[in-house]
Order: sequence, then C-alpha cells, then structure tokens
Amino acid sequence: MKKPERNDPCWCGSGKKYKKCHADFDEKIDHFRRLGCEVPTREMIKTPEQIEGIRESGKINIAVLDYVAQHIGAGMSTEDIDRLVHSKTLELGAIPAPLNYEGFPKSVCTSVNDQVCHGIPDESVILQEGDIINVDVSTIYKGYFSDSSRMFCIGQVSPEAKRLVEVAKECVEKGLEQVKPWGFLGDMGQAVHDHAKANGCTVVEEIGGHGVGLEFHEDPFVSYVTRRGEEMLMVPGMVFTIEPMVNAGDADVVMMEDDDWIVYTADGSLSAQWEVTVAVTETGYQILAY
Repeated sequence: MKKPERNDPCWCGSGKKYKKCHADFDEKIDHFRRLGCEVPTREMIKTPEQIEGIRESGKINIAVLDYVAQHIGAGMSTEDIDRLVHSKTLELGAIPAPLNYEGFPKSVCTSVNDQVCHGIPDESVILQEGDIINVDVSTIYKGYFSDSSRMFCIGQVSPEAKRLVEVAKECVEKGLEQVKPWGFLGDMGQAVHDHAKANGCTVVEEIGGHGVGLEFHEDPFVSYVTRRGEEMLMVPGMVFTIEPMVNAGDADVVMMEDDDWIVYTADGSLSAQWEVTVAVTETGYQILAY
C-alpha cells in the first residue's frame, strides 16, 4: 500500500500525523523487506484499540475455560462440556465462535486421547479415568475474537500421559520466550520443535497457529516445525496463537473418511495441545487469552 505523506493522518487510524506515528515503523519493515524477509501486511497489525477489544474477548475466553476446569471430570460426556461452554459464554454476553463456523456443529472442540484437534462434542463420548482431553474455547465479544485451549487430565493418568501434557505446555512456554519484536516466527517455531524433540515427542506439521482478533482465523499461518531466522517477521501489533500439537508417537495425522473435522494421530498415540493468544509488543509480548 502507498505510504502517506509525513504530515498526513497515519494509516493505522490513530489520528496522529504519519511522521509521529508509524513512519519509523514502516521504514524498519521496509528495511527487512529489502533484505528479502517475509514481512506482515498492514492488515495483520492491530491498533491499541483493537488489541484492547481482543483482550476483553480473551477475558471471557479465560473465564469460560476456568468454568470448565471447575466442573470437568470422569463420567461426564463431551456434550456436557459443550453445554457448559455454550451457556457460560452466553451468560457473559459473548458468542461461541466455533458454533456453525464453516459447518462446525458445536460451541467448543473437545479432543480426547489420540484426537489431535477439532474433536466434536458427543453425548456418547464419556470421559474415563486416565483420559486426557483438550478443550479449545473461542469467543466473539463485541466483534473481537479470542482463542485458547487447555489440557485436562481425568483422574489418575499414566505417567506417560502426564508427561506428554507437561511437555506440550512447556513447548508453549519455550515458544513465548522467543516472541520479540523484530524477531521471526521461525525463532519461536524452532524453540517449540526442539523442546518437543528433546523430550521424545513430535510436533504436527500440517496444522498450526494463526492470526486472530478481527476474524476467527487470519494470516499468518504459524508453524512449529520451522527454523530460527525464517518465516514472517514479528512486529508490534501482531496478534496470533501459539498452539503446537504434540504427539507421543509419530507426527503423522489422519482424518476419517466420513468426518471432515476430527484429526487423529495416525499411529493411535496420545496427543496434547495448549493454546494462547499473544500480542507482540514493543518490548516482548502480552498474553491475551490462555
């Protein structure tokens, strides 16, 4: 897009003159572009007002997951979890983003054991002692989207399952350490992948994180099998999810022929995932939903 003149209003909508707002920012991005780096478009850069809107949406997302944490347990169905999420989201004045998104039939994703992601709540799927489950909540509040997920261990789980859940969470933490302005998404991706591999786990390649905020899924695609110094430049104002899917066995995944949603590990091994929504700041990052 054409740059404004220095005394024109800034393209970000702040009302400030361009020279007092994003002129130096754009010049720095142009520097990286000239070096051949992949850089974000203006559409990927959120204003402070938009980030605040996403943060408010994230507060509801967090509250809904806290509510699930208070009630989840053996003997309940994943459909019960859907009812909890749906009712609590509406009670807090928001909308569950997954419901009817591209035909998804429920208000939350519930992925149990070898289900990698996009598990569909079902009255017949009863949580058992020893199960692990990812509950992925996404919220629309006043037009702003937030997205995060947590793992839950049902009762006493095997040491292997417990460790997988821990490693998946550690992977997110290792990734967050690499979220810095003027670094690269590949810095974060390699940190995630290296930690999983060092602990005998694998990371799913085909599915990753995404931009979020004004839409449910936005650019960029966020991979966790990338290398340091590669992928898109991270700049202040970018908002995206960190959500590596970590498998106890091979990284390969499959979908059933009669199901367009649920993703499974190809070898039947367990899978775990935690997800946060994060904003890149001038000095590092802020978590908007967890």
